[in-house]
Amino acid sequence: MISLIIIIAAYLLGSIPSGVWIGKLFYHKDVREYGSGNMGTTNTFRVLGTKAGIIVLIMDILKGSVATLLPIWFGLSLHPLLTGVIAAVGHTIPIFANFRGGKAVATSAGIILAYNPLFFTLAISSFLIYLFVSSMVSFASMAACLTAVVISFFMGDIWLIIVTISLTSYIIYRHRANIQRIKDGTESLVPFGLRYNKQKDSK
Repeated sequence: MISLIIIIAAYLLGSIPSGVWIGKLFYHKDVREYGSGNMGTTNTFRVLGTKAGIIVLIMDILKGSVATLLPIWFGLSLHPLLTGVIAAVGHTIPIFANFRGGKAVATSAGIILAYNPLFFTLAISSFLIYLFVSSMVSFASMAACLTAVVISFFMGDIWLIIVTISLTSYIIYRHRANIQRIKDGTESLVPFGLRYNKQKDSK
């Protein structure tokens, strides 16, 4: 019974629409009606600014981390990665935001941060490298996820491998529109990095 309650709690925790609530409470905007139409961290940065973006980033990471730690805190036999994944699903299909959620990148980062800090450090390092080269958060996120899959095989943890592959597949699926924009050359760039500077210099 307690395990079921924890699973439900993980979903509800993941369902907290950080970007939507911050936008409506402090900026009187629903971030889903602007930019990419997504409630996640990247669109929050783009629509509401750096301060709001950082707050939402931290909140979304914490959702994944706290959900992952719940079974440990309560001494349950549930695998921590299970409740973490449930929170990630909650983030993408949130009951508190009419089931219109984000892409689970930050929440997934929170999962691996709580579960395996070394794995998190390697994955986030690859993300930063890809971001600097491409100037695209979407591309960097997907590339870092694929890199994380490779790294997971060196961690000696079958559940980490399975969950990393599953989350990567789900995240890439959630980025379908971004993939099309990347192909079309219309994906938004962050204002730094090699691709951004190259584009700026060519104008």
